[in-house]
Amino acid sequence: MFNHIAPTYDRLNHSLSLGIDRHWRRTAIDSLKPFAPQKILDIATGTGDFAILAARRLKPRQIIGADISEGMMEVGLRKVKEAGLENIISFQKDDCTCLSFPDDTFDAITIAYGARNFDDLQAGLQEMCRVLHPGGHLMLVELTTPPRFPMKQLFNFYAHTVMPFLGRLISHDDSAYTYLPQSMAAFPQAEELKPRLLQAGFSDVQFRRFTFGLSTMYLATK
Repeated sequence: MFNHIAPTYDRLNHSLSLGIDRHWRRTAIDSLKPFAPQKILDIATGTGDFAILAARRLKPRQIIGADISEGMMEVGLRKVKEAGLENIISFQKDDCTCLSFPDDTFDAITIAYGARNFDDLQAGLQEMCRVLHPGGHLMLVELTTPPRFPMKQLFNFYAHTVMPFLGRLISHDDSAYTYLPQSMAAFPQAEELKPRLLQAGFSDVQFRRFTFGLSTMYLATK
């Protein structure tokens, strides 16, 4: 599915969020500025949007974007070349639940709106902790369901009715965004993710909700 929707993926994301995701992404990336990471792994990198933003705002020496979708990374590679960032950003096909990198490799790991697609979330969190340097940081940002009335009810209608319709219209793929409400419902929300991160080996876990809880950012230390 991701290979199929790769050419329209960025347009889908920005359209479905009404452009608000751009602000969420910038705020999430900026949470890593105090730590000045120089070697970053961007998990579930997709078309490289988050990696490109991190390169511009954090000025690291190296970013590796990892994903299992070659179609998405092909789009990302073109975008990186157009941005003149090919000396900083590279792509690698890798399974986030069984990463090929050695222990203690990266200063920071980022993952934007991809964790809910993990086949095994706990294995993915453990692998991310393994390849981080001690003292390194995980920054994860994910879609979440607003916890309070009326945003919770409005979002449920939007996610189950409007979002799948727009997803089909833009991507021409019937499955593209019908899965999204189910994947969001299955993903641990806000406080529920903290014990999972602690179990995976992280500490000092913090989270911050964006826009009434439509998106949540998590910051954790190895």
